[in-house]
Amino acid sequence: MTSLGLETGVVDDAAVARTAERFRQLGVVLPTFAQLADPTTVPAAVRGGLAAVPRDVPAPANLWRVHWFNRLDGGMDDVPDHVVLPGELTGVDTPIVVVLGNRFPMVGSHKVLAAYACLAPRLVTGSFDPTRHRAVWPSTGNYARGGVAISRIMGCRGVAVLPAGMSAERFEWLERWTTSPADVVRTPGTESNVKEVYDACHELERDPANVVLNQFSEFGNHLVHRVATGPALERVCEAAGLTPRAFVSATGSAGTIAAGDHLKERYGCLTVAVEALECPTMLENGFGEHNIQGIGDKHIPLIHNVMATDVVTAVSDRSTDALDVLANTEAGRSWLAGRGVEPAVIAALEAFGLSSWCNVVAAVKVAKRFRLGSADAVITVATDGASLYASERAKTLARSYPNGFGAPQAAAVHAQHLLAAGDDHLVECTQADRRRIFNLGYYTWVEQQGVPVEDFEARRSPAFWTALLDLVPAWDDRIRDVNDRAGVVAAA
Repeated sequence: MTSLGLETGVVDDAAVARTAERFRQLGVVLPTFAQLADPTTVPAAVRGGLAAVPRDVPAPANLWRVHWFNRLDGGMDDVPDHVVLPGELTGVDTPIVVVLGNRFPMVGSHKVLAAYACLAPRLVTGSFDPTRHRAVWPSTGNYARGGVAISRIMGCRGVAVLPAGMSAERFEWLERWTTSPADVVRTPGTESNVKEVYDACHELERDPANVVLNQFSEFGNHLVHRVATGPALERVCEAAGLTPRAFVSATGSAGTIAAGDHLKERYGCLTVAVEALECPTMLENGFGEHNIQGIGDKHIPLIHNVMATDVVTAVSDRSTDALDVLANTEAGRSWLAGRGVEPAVIAALEAFGLSSWCNVVAAVKVAKRFRLGSADAVITVATDGASLYASERAKTLARSYPNGFGAPQAAAVHAQHLLAAGDDHLVECTQADRRRIFNLGYYTWVEQQGVPVEDFEARRSPAFWTALLDLVPAWDDRIRDVNDRAGVVAAA
């Protein structure tokens, strides 16, 4: 599987030398995976100097913020920022813990972590040469933005490939960060049109200068969430004094859900995969179109450890659209305050984008199905924040609430989409269910994308996923070597 970013040794020393020289010129020092997993190991001088560097600029120092431990004011905490949603909001006694992804730098989404984990190993092994290659980032938005940001800092040219129907805020950001309009490739459709993104990438790959870093098949995406996101969520649980019974993650590229492998090992908790009800691929081998931006569908990502998935459930985009309005209008916030939801919790809802609400609704469904109580917890993540969806919110208000959104509408949304969320459209996976979902991936990866069938089949075994962990210390060794060759002192 050498085409999927799994190299650990140097494949082109001349390319590595050119990378080190470019890093010397730009003042780039790469954090190791271990440092991203535990930022307390980052040199104190680097941590202290970050206060002088804005979070939203393409500065080399911001690579040291590509982790879960950031504050919005630019500092770091020992525990990732999170909110514990109370029963007044969710309708269940079970604490639902949401870790906030909009604390990540530059893009306001944890997808920048995946982008770093996919590009850095290729640079330090010489399989990507910043002097002659372009990094192509296929995505439905946040990963492409993260890739463009990471590329820019590292002196690489980044190309974003994403559906034309994604939120206007994504494209506005890309216009500011890319060097040419040609570096934003708009493909037909919306969130559900991932194959069209792949088709565009195949065309780009005809030019050998283009290297596609496909988040759906790059195992760096899986690994960084296994070794960094998983322990970060564990830190949150320990600080809150809670034991998670389930980890809930909309699958998307199936990177974030890899944190479930760590949490299962640590706590024995369930790993819950979530998809859009309008496109029930895992549940029903189905198809369709939806607006839960941030979770692609109609295929099973190559990096999804399907055989370790315990539960699959679906959430409607009608719920996510409506809850976004509830949390970001005066009438909605007033209604929640009247229900007894604390002001700090209401304020934290600004960190919830559409896929974040998808995770929250799914967490409620899981709490109800498994009859979890106040001594249990469900943990999940908010991939990005509400600021990315103002244009989508305006569409929802115009379409669904043409006469205005007031207290009656807020009450109805809260009652229907949170308090009445049931355990329907949920499967507790048997081995037969896992085999069915796993096999569905054959059509994308073997027939369409050319992955050898023996490599595809290898992923059935738990040993395959365990063996991947050996890549991380090898990559960290390569990172340290390139840092030494660049000779840049790590400083903000």
